[in-house]
Amino acid sequence: MSTPLKIIAMIPARYAASRFPGKMMKDLGGKPVILKTYESTVATGLFDKVYVVTDSSIIYDAILDAGGNVLMSRKDHECGSDRIAEAVAAIDCDIVVNVQGDEPFTSKEDLEPVLTVFYGDDASQIDLASVMTPMNDEDEIKNPNNVKVIVDAMDYALYFSRSPLPFIRDRERKITTYKHKGIYAFRKQAVIDFSNLPMRSLEAAEKIECIRFLEYGKKIKMVRSDNLAIGIDTPEDLEKARSIVANN
Repeated sequence: MSTPLKIIAMIPARYAASRFPGKMMKDLGGKPVILKTYESTVATGLFDKVYVVTDSSIIYDAILDAGGNVLMSRKDHECGSDRIAEAVAAIDCDIVVNVQGDEPFTSKEDLEPVLTVFYGDDASQIDLASVMTPMNDEDEIKNPNNVKVIVDAMDYALYFSRSPLPFIRDRERKITTYKHKGIYAFRKQAVIDFSNLPMRSLEAAEKIECIRFLEYGKKIKMVRSDNLAIGIDTPEDLEKARSIVANN
């Protein structure tokens, strides 16, 4: 039997999000989006501890006032993984799960499969794991806000892109397009390594942080999921989320 791993979740949260500033603190069913995400993550029961990691005193106070675990980070980080790397350096753990702060409907069904791979036969090869879900709508496939991923025969990521991926020239081929969901499970050392490696050209061009792992030869295991969690990237997404909360 495998030795149990110490697993924590970290939810990086910036107030000044470029596409939808202040979205983490928008009201969703009487609570800020970030607090809803924190509570959903804790409710999965999968983690030894859950933290919000933020550079915002507004977000920090909201989580603290609700009795949650929250850490303050520097403001100069380029991405959420860098923010997590700073926070996790002094924490004893084996696996760190990065939960997106704008996905308040995150569930056990979303997160458990990405942790299971670290107990699999090829676990020693895996630097990090993430999630992909099939896409069928052409407009969604073309939307650059949706990151697409292609994998090899063992479901290791080959590439991520904001463009349609793959480009389907032969329409008679039955090819599934997969959306990359922003859930990552890192080995602690992998996320620390990430923050010490300089950004290269592909990551800079696509603005997709997991490309950095591929550019430096890290192995990303992708887990297939049919659960399409609602992320809040735009005001329209927020209204959809509010409708779901109101009807449940």
